[in-house]
Amino acid sequence: MGTYVELGSVRMWFDEQGGGPGTTAVLLHGGMATADTWGMQVGALGAGRRLLLPEQRGHGHTADAGEVSYDLMSADTVAFIEATATGPVDLVGWSDGGNVALHVALRRPDLVRKLVTIGSNFHHEGTIPALLEEMGGEQEDGDMLGDLYKAVSPDGPDHWPVIKAKLLEMWRTGPTLTEADLATIDRPALVLVGDDDAVFLRHTVALYEALPQGQLAIVPGTSHLVPIEKPDLVNRLLVDFLDDGAVVSMLPMRRAGVVA
Repeated sequence: MGTYVELGSVRMWFDEQGGGPGTTAVLLHGGMATADTWGMQVGALGAGRRLLLPEQRGHGHTADAGEVSYDLMSADTVAFIEATATGPVDLVGWSDGGNVALHVALRRPDLVRKLVTIGSNFHHEGTIPALLEEMGGEQEDGDMLGDLYKAVSPDGPDHWPVIKAKLLEMWRTGPTLTEADLATIDRPALVLVGDDDAVFLRHTVALYEALPQGQLAIVPGTSHLVPIEKPDLVNRLLVDFLDDGAVVSMLPMRRAGVVA
C-alpha cells in the first residue's frame, strides 16, 4: 500500500516489498516515472531481501517541493536511507535512479554496499539527444508516464506539465559528474544497459571503466526499457550480482591491472 516518511522539506512516499535476512535493496525509479515501473523486478529481488521503493520529489505520490536537481534528490535519498534502513544498502537505479545512486555513493559511501545503474548517464552529454526530443514532445500513442503521474500525484493531474518541464530542463544541464569523480566510488558496481539504449554506448563503457569495481552487462535486443523488455534475464543478472561475493574469473585482465 505504501506510506510516507518525513524528510525535512520532503514528505517522501515509499513502498516496501520482500523481506528476509538479506541486505536491504533500495530501488530508485527513473525520471518522470513511479515505483510501479519496478513491477517486473520486485518478485525476483524480494526473495530473501527487503526492498524499499521510494518516489522522488515531484514523482508519483511525492509532492513537488519546488526545485528539483540531482543534488537535491541524492540528499533526499540519503535522508531516506538513514530513516528507513539499518546499515549499508544495495542501490539499484534505473535511468535517473542510477544517476541519483551515483551521487549518493559519492556523497555517502558508508551507506552503500553495492551499486547498480541501468541505462544511466553520469554526464548529460552521454544522453542521445533524440531522447529529450521524444520526452518533450506529444506522445502519439498516449503518455504512459503522464498517466501514471496523474493517477496518484498529490499535486493533481494539472501539475504534470510543470514537473515535466522541470525535469526536461534538469536533463539538459545535468548530471555533470566526471570520470575522476566516478573513480572515487570504490564499491562493487554493475553497469547494465540495453544494446540500443538512450545513452551512447561509449558513454556507458566510460562509466564502467571509471568505476574501480565496475562490471558491465549489455543486454542484446533491448532499449532504455530493458527491465521490462527482458525481465527474466535482467533479474538473473541483478540477483547474481547482489548475491555474489568478490569477483573470481579465470583469465582477468582489467581486474588484474594488466589493462591500464
